[in-house]
Amino acid sequence: MTSQLERLDERSLVEAARHDANAFAVLYRRYVDRIHAYAFRRTQSVSAADDATAATFEKALRNLDRYRWREPGIGPWLFRIASNELVDRQRRLAKESRMHHALQSTQAAVVSSPFDAGFEAVEVDTVLRDALDAISPRYQRALGLRFLAGLSNEEAAVAMGVSRTTMAVLVHRARAALRKQLDTSGARAQSGASQEERVDE
Repeated sequence: MTSQLERLDERSLVEAARHDANAFAVLYRRYVDRIHAYAFRRTQSVSAADDATAATFEKALRNLDRYRWREPGIGPWLFRIASNELVDRQRRLAKESRMHHALQSTQAAVVSSPFDAGFEAVEVDTVLRDALDAISPRYQRALGLRFLAGLSNEEAAVAMGVSRTTMAVLVHRARAALRKQLDTSGARAQSGASQEERVDE
């Protein structure tokens, strides 16, 4: 059966692949090396190329019923899927990078210098993460969109499905809630330190 499929011209193979997994497997074998090589050239990463290639053929299989044959064949369609996948991957990486840098550089901007209790830098990171986890999910999302994702107030409002005014109020209240949580954490930390000092004495 597979040998018969191998002898089909590409258009016939595509038609067969719409309802025959073996036919799709033949298409996969014809294009997988080329798609993988393309993805590797774009990413310079074997694992990233593996992921992009797998996603490309997964999406191709899922959307094959919507594909309409055009010369010079299915190849350009597969490469378009791969290209879109790589663009999406790059956007995800860029967003993750922006969020990472934003977290490092805007901790003080999220709340107006709430770290006056003498915490070390590592302790500040831990305290901030714990405080964010402690406030409501809606407040977490508001602060995340504005300060971690780096969205404008208008962009964040659209993302949350609220008006710009509501978004501004949400961010104000979220910052207040976060500041209160950080103050509470700071007070607990100072109290714990004082108790340790008394024990040492």
